[in-house]
Amino acid sequence: MSRPSADTPPHESAFVAAAGLVVTEVSPTRVRGHIELGPDHHTPWGIVNGGVYTTAVESAASHGASAAAGPGRHAVAVHVSTDLLRSRTEGRAEVVAEAVHQGRTQQIWVVTVSDGQPLARGQVRLQNTGTGTGTGQEQS
Repeated sequence: MSRPSADTPPHESAFVAAAGLVVTEVSPTRVRGHIELGPDHHTPWGIVNGGVYTTAVESAASHGASAAAGPGRHAVAVHVSTDLLRSRTEGRAEVVAEAVHQGRTQQIWVVTVSDGQPLARGQVRLQNTGTGTGTGQEQS
């Protein structure tokens, strides 16, 4: 199992912690994790709020993109789009983020949230920031 790099923040914000994403693998091209969905994630109508999935999408992509950005750098989301495909009330949702494009200044990641069937799919464009060497894989 890969671990977050030394440049990864040591803890999540209270907001991200409340969403419940547990990151289990981080590499410069892939991130895996899960969320235990339950009543704390519900809308007033008893289903998981789409914001939970969107938070997982952005957070997973940010972890991977920051790992890829290079020493002394990190990545910040500049555009997040999440399609909510199925409703759910509880259970484990797996989160998988994969890099689609990794350039010197920006990256694009696709993230799926599923419980055996897709619950949500998102795409995140991130800006590499800070000082350091960057990914150096492509020009953006």
